[in-house]
Amino acid sequence: MNTLLAYRYKRHFKAQPGGQGLKQKQHGKSGNDLELQVPVGTVVLDDVTGQVIADLAEPGERALVARGGRGGLGNVHFSTSTYQTPRFAEKGEPGEERVLQLELRLLADVALVGFPNAGKSTLLAALTAATPKIAPYPFTTLEPQLGVVQVPGAAEDSFVIADIPGLVEGAHQGVGLGDQFLKHIERTRVLLFVLDGSGQEGRSPTEDLEVLEKELQAYRPELSTRARVLAFNKIDMPEARENWEELESQLSARVADALPVSGAARIGLDSLVLRLSEELKNAPPPGRFAPPAETDVLRPLEVDTTRYQVRRKTGRTWVVNGPSIERIAVMTDLSNDEAVRRLEREMDRMGITQELEKAGIEPGHTLRIGTVEIEWG
Repeated sequence: MNTLLAYRYKRHFKAQPGGQGLKQKQHGKSGNDLELQVPVGTVVLDDVTGQVIADLAEPGERALVARGGRGGLGNVHFSTSTYQTPRFAEKGEPGEERVLQLELRLLADVALVGFPNAGKSTLLAALTAATPKIAPYPFTTLEPQLGVVQVPGAAEDSFVIADIPGLVEGAHQGVGLGDQFLKHIERTRVLLFVLDGSGQEGRSPTEDLEVLEKELQAYRPELSTRARVLAFNKIDMPEARENWEELESQLSARVADALPVSGAARIGLDSLVLRLSEELKNAPPPGRFAPPAETDVLRPLEVDTTRYQVRRKTGRTWVVNGPSIERIAVMTDLSNDEAVRRLEREMDRMGITQELEKAGIEPGHTLRIGTVEIEWG
């Protein structure tokens, strides 16, 4: 997949449930896994906590985001020497439900960063075979564009470059949708600042550079240490040539490599590509948005079967929470008296019954165990 567009129209997904258990101690057929495809570079977050669950930055990577429930045990599993023919079985455990947020953060070696009308799209088209929309008005580019740059004199040497839609002052706060665009810069290894050398927009190139640096610093301070090259664009225009003669030394002091170029007239492009290629040889690999070590989504959950909490919610309603008792309750067939008695025995064994009675529960009160609600008798 190339985009997350499919998830804009379909947002709810449910895996296939397992089959019913059969006679002769045969368990039911397991439900098939539900696998959702996403583009390379997709970051998966928990929508409630905002925590990163997985960063799918390599082709073929997979992440488990919700587990299916355990199948219920048949009646044979509850037989004892004194109770040989139980007439109840467990229900299957419901699978996990989770709300996710998917963010695509492009994987590119170089990011074109600049103001609207700086000529980034024209430069991308001149450097690559990409065909971005180009027009003389701001915000022509509304989504990142990717292209492959071939290094001159090296047939097998190339890199991916991304045109990030024009940034404006306040972009890190969402002005001009800037916060949506800035996230695509996070993975890039080298930043290519594109300045409008002509100053036709009423701003000087140095002012543009100051604003761009400030916005990147405000969005992610670590971006200030990212390798960078500066393209002083539109050098084919007389105004740009005059500005370059005046500002060359000043810009070179701010950025190690400031090069005069023109995307429209294809001036200085080979020198720019070679300089970017050199920077990429020394640049570290792109960062990943890995989940914290203590939240490995593929590690089985460790359940303390003795842990539970009893509390009174209202005058006649009581709540019991705990991983083990909630699992037993949700897998109990409440329409079967023998199954209900088994639930009661488990509550006695764990000490829950005694604690509820000590706290003041009475016949007729409502007891909620996780999502299961029963009347205390």
